[in-house]
Amino acid sequence: MPNVLNCQHRPAAGSRHRNLRCSSSSSSSSSSRGQPLVCRPHNQQRLQQLRFSHSQAAAATRQAGPAEPVPDYAAIDSQPLNQVVMALFRRKMVAAIGSDSQLSGYEAIIDLTRRLNASYSEARQVQLTTRGILNSLFPSWLPGAFKVMFSKPLPEFSCKLNALATALTCQWLMGPCKVNDVELDDGSVGEGMGVLVERCRYLEQAGCASICINSCKVPTQEFFEKDMGLPLTMTPNYEDFSCQFSFGKAPLPQQLDEAFSTPCFQQCPSRAARYADCSSSSSSSKQTDGGNCPNFLKP
Repeated sequence: MPNVLNCQHRPAAGSRHRNLRCSSSSSSSSSSRGQPLVCRPHNQQRLQQLRFSHSQAAAATRQAGPAEPVPDYAAIDSQPLNQVVMALFRRKMVAAIGSDSQLSGYEAIIDLTRRLNASYSEARQVQLTTRGILNSLFPSWLPGAFKVMFSKPLPEFSCKLNALATALTCQWLMGPCKVNDVELDDGSVGEGMGVLVERCRYLEQAGCASICINSCKVPTQEFFEKDMGLPLTMTPNYEDFSCQFSFGKAPLPQQLDEAFSTPCFQQCPSRAARYADCSSSSSSSKQTDGGNCPNFLKP
């Protein structure tokens, strides 16, 4: 799996550092006799250990999201259906994490999400736990039955049905969204098989690309594909925080998906805490594996 890290930082573009290590072609005693050194490529983790200074990490960030003020979601939050779904989602998150938040409303959802990310050292664990939460929202028999009764015999209808259900029931989580048409893998147009999230509330309030990837994109795609039997590609736009759901379209391999290579957001709430912890450590290994940095996830 690609390097899916929370508050992940990379060397700044244009850095002069080479991903090379010089080592002797024979033993150190032979090298002392004047034998030439051989430069060999080394892995990214070792490069980070050797080269990753605090200033470089700070430079490897990006400005993300729109400049306009955060919208008022009071009208969405006041709708009875949204209140019911939010309360259900919160209960399932609490059951998975083992503790509740002291906050209320949507702020509690974001707080629980951050707790979930902080509970694990590996991104895959966060993804699997979130997928489990999504499954727990439904009766245990429903996803498998839907796959057999609808997804396999009626894939186009199933995609349209799930696009409509997503747009109707998930605005409390993502903000205003609408059903739209999408281009599918074969180049055809899937009418009514997409959902366009205009400005993702979840991403904006979390302020973290890793939460977007590990607590939303990957587990949701896997839930629909593996549990519901429907391919789904989610394409977040980190410039304006929109997101395109494309039901019926298989997701790209992670190494080809641009969402997995974004630098950490400048507004990420964990950056400052991570810098403070990492910069005070004299161990280069702690700077690489996160040490005690909050929410730092290994791939």
